[in-house]
Amino acid sequence: MNRFVIAEASKCIGCRTCEIACAVAHPVGSGAQALSPQTFSPRLTVVRSGSVTAPILCRHCDDAPCARACPNNAISQTGDSVQIDQSRCIGCKTCVVACPYGAMTVVSVPAQAQPGSFLTSLRPRAEARKCDLCVGRAEGPACIPACPTKALHLIDQETMAATLRRRQEQAVQNLAASVTL
Repeated sequence: MNRFVIAEASKCIGCRTCEIACAVAHPVGSGAQALSPQTFSPRLTVVRSGSVTAPILCRHCDDAPCARACPNNAISQTGDSVQIDQSRCIGCKTCVVACPYGAMTVVSVPAQAQPGSFLTSLRPRAEARKCDLCVGRAEGPACIPACPTKALHLIDQETMAATLRRRQEQAVQNLAASVTL
């Protein structure tokens, strides 16, 4: 089972602190341009529907539809998560269409000149983006500790098994309480 971050909508207040933490953990530019309106590109999106808000994040599906749909094999299972190899991504947006959670986006990023290249003006390129669980960050996903209401949780195999046990025990207790002999 892959790890993923899940949000408790009942605790989310829509403050977007998780988006900011994500954008800071994944800067697009450098220096003063690191967090500007042009470079603000979090890998999760807080969505409001009626009176409910919650961040939409990649669920790192075990049989990821985005990976199956990618024509360039840029999305793959890596360890216990689903990651994007940007060197293979062509920005075709097929992954965006395939994702059942709406967690994929394609953004325009400045092209990087190759060392020794004489090109000075390069066109921006499109890149697929999604939650990568802050794979390079030793502390784990930046959004989780940033959430002021503790609405975000990292789910792994142990957490899932514990949740299943709790729910099964609760179901037995509810059944016992409802059965009268």
